[in-house]
Amino acid sequence: MLDKIGIAKRIAQEVRSGMYINLGIGIPTLVANYIPTSMNVVLQSENGLLGIGPFPTEDQVDPDLINAGKQTITMMPGSALFSSADSFGMIRGGKVNLTILGAMEVSENGDIANWKVPGKMVKGMGGAMDLVASAQNIIVAMQHCSKEGASKLLKKCSLPITGLNCVKKIVSDLAVLDVLPSGGFKLLERAPGVSVEQIKNATAGKLIIEGEIPEMKLA
Repeated sequence: MLDKIGIAKRIAQEVRSGMYINLGIGIPTLVANYIPTSMNVVLQSENGLLGIGPFPTEDQVDPDLINAGKQTITMMPGSALFSSADSFGMIRGGKVNLTILGAMEVSENGDIANWKVPGKMVKGMGGAMDLVASAQNIIVAMQHCSKEGASKLLKKCSLPITGLNCVKKIVSDLAVLDVLPSGGFKLLERAPGVSVEQIKNATAGKLIIEGEIPEMKLA
């Protein structure tokens, strides 16, 4: 199975030059560390920054410079700072090409639940609802199963929904899957050392398997 860094490395392979990208809290923030330096992309944070760089080394830490998850970050040359109102204007205006989010659950129709567990303390939805409603492409970074071993790729989400029919691709600790417009998780790749049978057993929603499934490459 992949660890968090492995998931971030695999998602970084989905990034293309010229993209404006929003990274959600958790595993998605790690993706910034694995985007090739030769690639021209701009990372956006909904608290008001275009041009996020990799996480800072100890001597680079600036406590006043944070992302939406309150993690300290660096800025790339040419970065811009602005109000969160302007940032959400970019998001709602469809200017973000790719959003990478964490999730508690994803349904086979592409619904995502990632902001609230009933009965537990929650900070709020943050920018997730705007991002899933407006981004051109949404990739989810997540654990395939809960700590109790229950699948998080479901026929239907049981937790409060963040967005409907919006997730396009999932990279989990077990697999890479497309969410098809017609419904269902199409298996594209399996994590190193993980069998197709393991992925079948860990997926509660409709799983579509066609031909030989290659193992992920994490160069």
